[in-house]
Amino acid sequence: MIQGARDFRTRYWARGLPGRETPAELTRLLYRWWLVGLLLKLIGSSWDVSWHFKWLRDDLAPPHLINTVGTVIVVGLTLFHTFTGYGGDRLTIRLMQVGSGIFLIALPIDVINHRINGLDITSWSGSHALLYLGTAVMLAGAIRGWMKYYPHDRTRTVGLAALWFFFLENVWFPNQHQEYGVRALQAYDSGRAEAEPILLQFAADQLGVPVGREAVVHFALPIADWVYPVWGLVAAALVLVVARRTIDRRWAATAVAAGYVAYRCLIWPLLAGIDFPKSAVPLFLVLVGLVIDAVHALEVPTPAKAVLGSAAVTTVGYVGIWFQQEYLWGPPISFSSAAVTAVLLAVLWTAGDLLSRRPQLLGSRLELG
Repeated sequence: MIQGARDFRTRYWARGLPGRETPAELTRLLYRWWLVGLLLKLIGSSWDVSWHFKWLRDDLAPPHLINTVGTVIVVGLTLFHTFTGYGGDRLTIRLMQVGSGIFLIALPIDVINHRINGLDITSWSGSHALLYLGTAVMLAGAIRGWMKYYPHDRTRTVGLAALWFFFLENVWFPNQHQEYGVRALQAYDSGRAEAEPILLQFAADQLGVPVGREAVVHFALPIADWVYPVWGLVAAALVLVVARRTIDRRWAATAVAAGYVAYRCLIWPLLAGIDFPKSAVPLFLVLVGLVIDAVHALEVPTPAKAVLGSAAVTTVGYVGIWFQQEYLWGPPISFSSAAVTAVLLAVLWTAGDLLSRRPQLLGSRLELG
């Protein structure tokens, strides 16, 4: 192993400019390590949400350590791309650099935030938003690099779908607060609180009330009811639209959404098996993926496709959440927010379509000139 590392350094550790010719075996190695690093970050973050609904925060908790290993791998890869110029053009590597930088800056800010504000369990805090943003930007770099440089073999499409799976998970991540929160409140109401007494006491002390249902509600579901469907459906749909077009396969959006739901269904019993809190799983996301794939199969003009797709996503999304509330588990939502979701998604979808056509229009004008 040591000799292999030395051989690798001898062959590839040389300074170069972005976009230099990269051997196919090196490209595969680099981007497969991206998948490994992102997988470790995913496992760590998934455990971390459940951990925070059971214990007080701990900087050295096992979920944080797993996430840290994944982060080290990703940052190490970014440094390799930066120094050698292998596996990415200037924009690809810049996205990796900016994303890693934002994430590393956000880490101490998050620690300081917890020192000042205590538990700060909500996934919607400013420091957490920086972590999501950093991850999203570095993922954008990895996706761009995979599309431009990964060899055209049978693993290319699978790997690209996996990267979009990670992107969808990162976008959906803050919504997990409500998904864990609704189960936490149900467990407390049934007399089987999943949070440890020290966490319940801490949450009550932050609110200045005795340990009881009021403190649990404030701890578990502090987010406005409109946030879950508006953010979740708009953000997830836009991610799945871009995934569908970049993967360029008939059921690509469905596969990415189903992959995420399947992962949540798998991690749920694993965490419960080691006595950690459970969550509501957004099963309705599979329907969102199906709708997006179906809309892309229609031969309709782009603006109409965006409006039709937005209406369909909103319908299946809100009906799906209602079904889960009635028959399984689902966070409380404001159904009156459906109109906002539909309009906002239609506007952003249309704007994205127009922006994606600008380079083509510019190229046509240059050719005419």
